[in-house]
Amino acid sequence: MPRSRLTVIAFLTALLAAGSAVPGGRAQQTEPTPSAPTQSAPAEAAPEAGAEQSSLTLVRRSEKDGKDRRIVIVKTGTDDTTGVFALCQPLPDDPEGAPTLAVFSETGAGGVQITIDKNVIRVPLAVVTQNAPKDGQDGSDGRVEASAGTGRFLEPGEVPADTTDRLTRCEVQAAPKPAPDTVLVTQGRTELRGQKLLYDGADGVARIDGPIKFTRRSDTDPLTGQSDRIEVSVDDEKTTLVGNVVFNSAGGRVSRAARVEYDDTRNVARLYGTAAQPAESVQGGDTLRAGVIVYDLDRNEVYAMKAEGGTITGEFTDSDTPAGTPAGNRTAIPSPADPLPPMNPAPTPPTTTPVSPGLPAPP
Repeated sequence: MPRSRLTVIAFLTALLAAGSAVPGGRAQQTEPTPSAPTQSAPAEAAPEAGAEQSSLTLVRRSEKDGKDRRIVIVKTGTDDTTGVFALCQPLPDDPEGAPTLAVFSETGAGGVQITIDKNVIRVPLAVVTQNAPKDGQDGSDGRVEASAGTGRFLEPGEVPADTTDRLTRCEVQAAPKPAPDTVLVTQGRTELRGQKLLYDGADGVARIDGPIKFTRRSDTDPLTGQSDRIEVSVDDEKTTLVGNVVFNSAGGRVSRAARVEYDDTRNVARLYGTAAQPAESVQGGDTLRAGVIVYDLDRNEVYAMKAEGGTITGEFTDSDTPAGTPAGNRTAIPSPADPLPPMNPAPTPPTTTPVSPGLPAPP
């Protein structure tokens, strides 16, 4: 009796988890058959509880520090009725060194999960290209395209005899349909939503197209916001919101910047401005502008640093910030000698001076 798709998927998952590729085969292939080998008989029964999930790992070796960093793609569902997992190995007539292709599709709540640095990303569909490993290298890098959409197995009669498309020849189809709010990025207490993800091993950057919607949970002062896109640098382990970034705190602070390096795990964001558009944070009647503003996300405090060749300016009023104002509503400027708080480890607010007689310095 031929193996079900789910049985073979579990077998492939075990091999992939060990860093091995399925030699000379494609997803759902257990032995040569007269028909195209990608698709076997339908699953005969639902998977047992705790059945293994289908996964694949890209390994990127950084040219900066020589360290290996991993991008893990997982189909969270274990049932063929909610999606598919197909692995398409190079065929005999493909060029030497041709990549392996994989399709992950999942309509269940968990979706397809992609882990990049500190970001956990959920999408309905991901198409992964994994390069052939280099000599002596354990694993290899590649490309990930993810968005809304679906994947399915093709029947043999749906495959044109003269097709040159790799996925079609493997009897699998991916139909991406990018749409707003369908790429969900979770980092700590922060959730960001976009419409399409593209990771390319050529530069090691994952780019998520917007419009990006942003929310950060907090018992005292939650944040919402937006940006044009997100960039995740695997080598630098940095997540950056890019283009027309706006943060709105429930307490009334509005902050804007051209780009923001964001790290929820360390509760800090760095707002970077340009000569034409300085970073800006406004709280009531207080306005702070600078080349770089450090935002303490937990305390809802901002600190300004003068970028090289830039300036720090502000407009502050006593009436809008009475004495005794809680720390979460303060705006402060570090003295010129104070260094910019580092992103790693967690920043300690620099020594500050009050920006107005009625505004106390942070503790």
